[in-house]
Amino acid sequence: MVDRALLATKIAAVRDATARVRAVLPASVEAFIADRTAREVVTLNVFVAIQDCLDLAAHWIADAGWEMPETYGDVFAALARHGVIPPEIAERLGAAAACRNLVAHQYGALEWRRVHMLATSGLGDLDTFCAILADRTRKHP
Repeated sequence: MVDRALLATKIAAVRDATARVRAVLPASVEAFIADRTAREVVTLNVFVAIQDCLDLAAHWIADAGWEMPETYGDVFAALARHGVIPPEIAERLGAAAACRNLVAHQYGALEWRRVHMLATSGLGDLDTFCAILADRTRKHP
């Protein structure tokens, strides 16, 4: 299993990032698009939260001795195949990983509506993912 200190640190980072997003995210996509500061804060913190979840997933896979997938999106699918997370969460997190890749590699090409949608509807999946890993670690030390 993943080191408990690493797990706690990464989960705290995800929770902090999602809280920052929730604190500054305008309710409407139009207000989000018009507010450069909100776009930057949201985009950065969504990126950080997804990256930390990817790190947790990769550590989990490595510690279990499973084959490491070739893409970030497949990391979550691998956890679903091994029964760690539900397939529907894995699918949505895989899509979030694709958004993370856009931020990392083509910032200027971001679709602000997509970022806003992820920030309004996808944060719960990141929180759920962290809760599942924390719960599994408590039950199986």
